[in-house]
Amino acid sequence: SKLHQVGGAYQVQPPQYETWLKWLQEAGTPEEFKSVCRGVMGAHASTKERLPILDEIYTGIFKLLPPVRSVLDAACGLNPLALPWMPLGADARYYACDIYTDMAAFLNGFFELVPQAGRASVCDLAASSPDQRVDLALVMKSIPCLEQIDKQAGVRLLDGLQNRYLAVSFPAKSLGGRSKGMVENYSARFEELAAGRGWQVLGELAFFTELVFVVDCKG
Repeated sequence: SKLHQVGGAYQVQPPQYETWLKWLQEAGTPEEFKSVCRGVMGAHASTKERLPILDEIYTGIFKLLPPVRSVLDAACGLNPLALPWMPLGADARYYACDIYTDMAAFLNGFFELVPQAGRASVCDLAASSPDQRVDLALVMKSIPCLEQIDKQAGVRLLDGLQNRYLAVSFPAKSLGGRSKGMVENYSARFEELAAGRGWQVLGELAFFTELVFVVDCKG
């Protein structure tokens, strides 16, 4: 129940999954489809914060990596709707997981409308890590949430993921808009998480809402 409490804090408004999926299905052009995606992402606090940097954040992440053919989006929220902004080939596979069954069903409907094969499932990352073996794991602003429940949950998640590359991000400001000390605190937390893992940090991307580290986990 604590996990659902933490997740519920990010719901800007009650989800309207059937309506949203209908809008996506009725979009007539790629630009209309992206416009609907942006509108829907605005209903979740985490992806709403990402909207002003949507054109930059994924360009910046993927520019640091070789071609990516499989992605895991852990504790995804509505982030899979950013797929149209990700430079992925049509043969790429996209896995997503979160705690809500209705959200997973909506995302599976979304995946039927995009070139990439995708699958969303229900997961409790505080208890176990997804078992998909992928090129890239996206762990976007989720470690601080997990560590509210269990201080070791972030470490266990990173230990359990089966990925070559990792994009892990932290909020640069709170849900209430406060930013004092957050970048410094989360930079230090990333250093703690990375210590002793043999990772090669390929880049650090600092945006006004989010701090992203891109890592080669095999060094």
